[in-house]
Amino acid sequence: MGRTRSLVSVIIPVHNCEAYLAEAIASVLAQTYRPLETIVVDDGSTDRTADVARRFQDAVEYHRLTHRGAGAARNTGVDLAQGDYIAFLDADDLWRQDKLARQMARFDESAALDMVFGHVEHFISPELEAHVAQRIACPSGPMPGYCASSMLAKRGVLERVGRFQENLRVAEFVDWYSRATDAGLVSLMLSATLVRRRIHGDNLTIRERRSQADYLRTVKAAIDRQRRNKATGSGCFEESS
Repeated sequence: MGRTRSLVSVIIPVHNCEAYLAEAIASVLAQTYRPLETIVVDDGSTDRTADVARRFQDAVEYHRLTHRGAGAARNTGVDLAQGDYIAFLDADDLWRQDKLARQMARFDESAALDMVFGHVEHFISPELEAHVAQRIACPSGPMPGYCASSMLAKRGVLERVGRFQENLRVAEFVDWYSRATDAGLVSLMLSATLVRRRIHGDNLTIRERRSQADYLRTVKAAIDRQRRNKATGSGCFEESS
């Protein structure tokens, strides 16, 4: 008899993303890995986000908050999660079908790992009119995805690093990951492309221009931590292709 597989909790924080949420949820439910639970945390949406999430009935747990930002939505999802492993998917991103299976396989191979990431590819959302799409910068080709949608982490990692900063309107994951690397946690970057990141006219970083000072402060802190890690030896490893 094979050993019991670990439960993976997938947390989807969302705010006013009715246009893309269904695709994001579907990409989770299409995962080849089981068992998993899917938790949608609605950060006070004023559109039809709730209707979209509830359309999936028992396949998705839906929870609504007053609008407090992505950090609060991520923290709430972690509090609700029952799994031994935690993954996040932004509501406008998509996963490849084997995303979790590939990452869990690496955890099975190495007990020392704390987090596993994968490459991401960006795409311009197909509903955008051509003259709008032309003005949006879209990176070409896969690239290492040190981002929330790419990460799979042991639950204990979230407890060790601490909660996401709820006072940051943007870059709450950059701040969290910089604290994780500062704590010496071990992460692996897979060479496979596991996430498709949607570029559209209403991305969070575009909506929250008034909060770019938060982003700049967070990135500076992350760079400072990376410099210290290089001096002492980093716990980040990249898989050879």
